[in-house]
Amino acid sequence: MDGFLIRLGFSLLLSFSIAARALKRKSVDSSAVLVGIPVMVIHMLAGYRLLLVNDYGNQGNFNFWVWLILLYRIQVLSNSIIATILVVIFARITQGHDRCLDSKDSTVVTALLGGIVGHYACCNGDTWSSELGMLSSAQPRLITTFKKVRKGTNGGVTVHGLLAAAAAGFVIGVAFALVGLVTTECSADVAKRQLFVVPIAAAAGLFGSLIDSLLGATLQFSGYCTVRKKVT
Repeated sequence: MDGFLIRLGFSLLLSFSIAARALKRKSVDSSAVLVGIPVMVIHMLAGYRLLLVNDYGNQGNFNFWVWLILLYRIQVLSNSIIATILVVIFARITQGHDRCLDSKDSTVVTALLGGIVGHYACCNGDTWSSELGMLSSAQPRLITTFKKVRKGTNGGVTVHGLLAAAAAGFVIGVAFALVGLVTTECSADVAKRQLFVVPIAAAAGLFGSLIDSLLGATLQFSGYCTVRKKVT
């Protein structure tokens, strides 16, 4: 119980400090803070490793504060709600103690951890592919027809963008595996198997980018503004 109270106090102090600084700098509105603080606290109570994965996966700049700056309320919820539900279930089962990825020990816990990592790998892959893909000198191609399109067109992809998405998932997997060496007590054999999460997370990052591009190509409108001379 004492450990839980200490973690709760630390998580509240950290999250409110970050939020207060962001509000003071007027870099985020109150609605994003009201959603972001509970998400951060829940992830920290479930385990410090899950907080780290949440920080990486929600933005792409490795900083929860930057995440609060960049995202508004609906975006915070969109990037966190499913994983947060999984985190709550995980915490309920494990009582806040981090666990190894070991299906022989617990298939449910392994599935929950896999879902959390996969969720944030997809989110991070989407972010990196969008932000870093724009830096590519190559002209994007529409994912549905492979025809060349203007930069900024919904559904447009480049090789650099897809590689960035895979790298984003890779980072999530590496962070999860490395921190797990400190926060969990696994046998040598089980510890080695944790590394399998890295290529799986990389694939999830790529998958997240592809799904986002497919949805953008089929459900979102893209038009060229002759006044601003850019795709809107």
